[in-house]
Amino acid sequence: MRSWMRAASAMFVVGWGANQFSPLLLVYRADSGVTASVVTTAFAAYAAGLIPALLLAARFAQRFGRREVVCAALVLSAVASAVLLAGGDRFWALMLGRLVAGVASGAAFGPGTAWIKDLSADAGPGAGARRAAVALSAGFGGGPLVAGILAQWLAAPEALPYLVHLCLTAAVAPFVWNAPDPAVPDVAATAAGGSRQARPRLRTALLQREFRWEVAPSAPLVFGAPTTSFAVLPALVPLHGPDIAAGGGIAGLTLLTGLLVQPPARRLSRRGSHVTRRWGLAAAVLGFLLAAAAVRLAEPVLLIPAAMALGACYGLLLVAGLSQVEGWAGPRDLAGAAAVFYCLAYLGFVTPLVVTALHGVLPPAPLFVCAAATAAILIPATALLRRASPGHPSHTG
Repeated sequence: MRSWMRAASAMFVVGWGANQFSPLLLVYRADSGVTASVVTTAFAAYAAGLIPALLLAARFAQRFGRREVVCAALVLSAVASAVLLAGGDRFWALMLGRLVAGVASGAAFGPGTAWIKDLSADAGPGAGARRAAVALSAGFGGGPLVAGILAQWLAAPEALPYLVHLCLTAAVAPFVWNAPDPAVPDVAATAAGGSRQARPRLRTALLQREFRWEVAPSAPLVFGAPTTSFAVLPALVPLHGPDIAAGGGIAGLTLLTGLLVQPPARRLSRRGSHVTRRWGLAAAVLGFLLAAAAVRLAEPVLLIPAAMALGACYGLLLVAGLSQVEGWAGPRDLAGAAAVFYCLAYLGFVTPLVVTALHGVLPPAPLFVCAAATAAILIPATALLRRASPGHPSHTG
């Protein structure tokens, strides 16, 4: 197995563990009587663990090495599944398991992206970002798809998906542990205050106008769009037949569509990362309008094109953001810059909580129309702000 594939396999397994929970939302509601607010809060607990872990993992990766941090994240991902397996539908288990899964993801994604980039140095510019995005998308899509099938037709729906993830982690761990890490841990510099010197460089990188006017405004849609598809819509639109497997299928379709659009996104990025971003925002507009129609008409067939559009939004915006960050962040700053991008992107994981909280004030269908209008406004707004902002020429991918 190639070195970059070993690192990518860790991101794949962590992504699998992070998203296998999605189709099980219906299991907890139907079989265990867990309320919708508890389930959506458990889903949001993932983001609560992920965001601080993202910010701290870059510093730990600089000091101890990226491989060590990613390996620790792999262990934490297994611990999260073990907690959910042992705790069942208990409130504390749902919260703790999702929180630990968020910490694992936060520890893996920033350093993992930088690690894959270093191991892909001979594959040309942008290869590392694309490979990291593919590994993440494959895990995000495969986890809920398999979990939904297992929970629908096999025994122990609240246990078997987690056992599969634990076995997958055990199979991948030896390859990750032995993978090379080209970056040398800077223990001496960190002990002497080198991390204080790194902060101004990272701050300067994040003040690039591309980040302020293009990456940051659209980043929450990276996961806000697909989360709407697989965590919100199946609970709002009645699914006929095997609803748990259908929920897993919607999640798998959403995220695997995001995986399939990434090669075209790579070709679009040659014309400029802003072009890829505009297509991603256009996909968001279409997806949210289809979501509004599906809820308003109670028509589950519309969930299929909505999932594909929202998944395309995810894939296009993920590639655009990671490619742009990789383009202007230096080697020592890449893990931190990717972590900040992921922090903004993972704000989208609070979408189920927002929809539940606003349900009495603004019903889901009009809320999705508002989301589509916001994404539509971002298409010309980011272009105008980028052109009007003083500074260096825009990075064109």
